[in-house]
Amino acid sequence: MLPYRTVLFDFDYTLGDSSRGIVASVNAALTALDYPVPKPEAVCQTIGLSLNETFVRLTGCLDQGQAARFTQLFKAKADAVMVGQTVLYPGVREMLAKLRSRQIRTGIVTTKYHYRIDQILVRFGAAELINAIVGAEDVNRPKPDPQGIYLAMQRLESTPETTLYVGDSVVDALAARQAGIAFAAVLTGTTPAEAFQAYQPCALLRGSSEILKMIESV
Repeated sequence: MLPYRTVLFDFDYTLGDSSRGIVASVNAALTALDYPVPKPEAVCQTIGLSLNETFVRLTGCLDQGQAARFTQLFKAKADAVMVGQTVLYPGVREMLAKLRSRQIRTGIVTTKYHYRIDQILVRFGAAELINAIVGAEDVNRPKPDPQGIYLAMQRLESTPETTLYVGDSVVDALAARQAGIAFAAVLTGTTPAEAFQAYQPCALLRGSSEILKMIESV
């Protein structure tokens, strides 16, 4: 029997790719604030961080008022473009359906807004395959703080021993470690495999759909 009865996922670069929408939204916000537009690669390196940390990372500015304005401008642009410029990775919907058929509870813990994840899942016909979503507006301490993971576990009535978190970044790995749960790393993001070694992931996966192999091998 699979040791994990609950599987939690990050979203960006784990279940799907919304980098086009993120780059467009970051560029629109920074342009409105008279900051130079960064290279797309630099923006992609911030995916998975909170918007406040993204602003600091890209500008070096620590002014909280500017960071708050950046967040507002980002959100306004993202409301217009993000869902349409997001794709699920191949096999993800089928993987989620398989987990559901095995009575394994699923959740998403992300720095994306909760309502945005709702919209994306509806677009791809996968809303009924996720049991709980914890987004940016649901917590006051973003990853790597484990608050979001704790909240998802509470909603799903799961225990640390039977919960797995799947993500693409060191931020995800650290959040899982601090929550006291197992972590599986996926290599669909910008983080190389060797960066995960210190966090001792239970698996290194080429994509989140490979979770199925973990199910079918037990």
